[in-house]
Amino acid sequence: MADKLAPYRGKRSAKRTPEPVPAPGPLPRGHDDTFVIQEHHARALHWDFRLERGGVLVSWAVPKGLPLDPKDNRLAVHTEDHPLEYASFEGGIPEGEYGAGRVTVWDRGRYECEKWTDDEVKVVLHGERVQGRYVLIHTRGTQWLVHRMDAAPADRAPLPELVRPMLATLGELPPAAQDGRYGYELKWDGVRAIVYAEGGRVRALTRNDLDVTAGYPELRAFGEALGSTSAVFDGELIAFDAAGRVSFGALQQRMHLQDAARVRRLSAQTPVTYVLFDLLHLDGRDTTRLPYRERRELLEGLALSGPHWDTPPYTEGGGPRLLETSREQGLEGVMAKLLDAPYEPGRRSRAWIKVKNLRTQEVVVVGWRPGQGNRADTVGSLLLALPEADGLHYAGSVGTGFTRQMLDDLRTRLSKLERKGSPLAGAPPTRDVKDAHWVSPKLVGEVRFTEWTRDGRLRHPAWRGLRPDKSPQNVARES
Repeated sequence: MADKLAPYRGKRSAKRTPEPVPAPGPLPRGHDDTFVIQEHHARALHWDFRLERGGVLVSWAVPKGLPLDPKDNRLAVHTEDHPLEYASFEGGIPEGEYGAGRVTVWDRGRYECEKWTDDEVKVVLHGERVQGRYVLIHTRGTQWLVHRMDAAPADRAPLPELVRPMLATLGELPPAAQDGRYGYELKWDGVRAIVYAEGGRVRALTRNDLDVTAGYPELRAFGEALGSTSAVFDGELIAFDAAGRVSFGALQQRMHLQDAARVRRLSAQTPVTYVLFDLLHLDGRDTTRLPYRERRELLEGLALSGPHWDTPPYTEGGGPRLLETSREQGLEGVMAKLLDAPYEPGRRSRAWIKVKNLRTQEVVVVGWRPGQGNRADTVGSLLLALPEADGLHYAGSVGTGFTRQMLDDLRTRLSKLERKGSPLAGAPPTRDVKDAHWVSPKLVGEVRFTEWTRDGRLRHPAWRGLRPDKSPQNVARES
């Protein structure tokens, strides 16, 4: 009779790995009813699904874990049979050994076998975390498909495909008498990102539904750290300057990248951190209807802190003190959030108030004027607009705050958007559009400014950078 464990022993040495490596000999007799699922943080995170059969554990590596929803079929890769002792194995497999990485038991229990052939295995699992009917179907080679046959638990909601971020209203700190009704967070100067995590993998979408996952490879480790946790987070991607301060300028280097090699290089030079401040879904539960205070308790209970992600604390009350702290640290301001308010996806709500130290405004770029002197070969100033009910209205021009790299990038982008006429609903002053090159209103940027003029234009604006995470249709005038 063939030695079922010969392939297993051939890949391991009992002297180099803590895994059980039994000597050749008769296989133990069992009841063919044990199953185990082990979380394996190897070169790529996956889950090992093992079923006792004929004295061994027949094994499959499942990259995203067993599906909990019958609509979600997943890949399973058949691997070598493992000894029965492996059902209780937990520990670290040393670097350089086969399967190097950390192994933990994720679930275990009993199973009933309904069908077992070379191409189909049908079982009912009775575990601590997983219960239900599953079928494994052989497709080709070592590849199988794992499918849940019965309905998902009635109280379990699938991970949503899209949750649009809740938006805040610009304002002042709540009155002292109302201070205790609010939770306060620091306002981070970065890119808003909703992150969807499932099966150790993550997907990050910006406010305008742009998928930026590939542009921020730091998030991969975040997904692996979450393991089997299924969740949707709200947060901000931020970067730091050489002095360790949060810097929107530093983040600009990471916001427009398409080339994978450049992404890898800049992620080492200018890494980002994902700052988490809300939890919208957790392990099959929609949490958006919960009050802000309860969502924060759940989020902080996950203890998510790592090399490129963090969950900064919030305060209940104490808004004036935190605002002063934000000024001292050179941050943008604070967010005041009603403690008893639910999360309102896609809505701008008075339940959230952004209180700024800096006045900033998103703008639509509608044209540019050539520079002079040492900027004669590139952009001298950008012509800006804001959308109103009847179209785009001129909001002034900006000619400061640019780096040479920004100007070169803008010149390239604007040359592809050239058009003959103005895209504005009304005509701007003649002196402002002398020598203007008009462009299609596709680019959104952000400026810092001192105040609005009487005719609705930006006074003393300075350029902060492009905002590819924003769309022209969603730009709104800050009061």
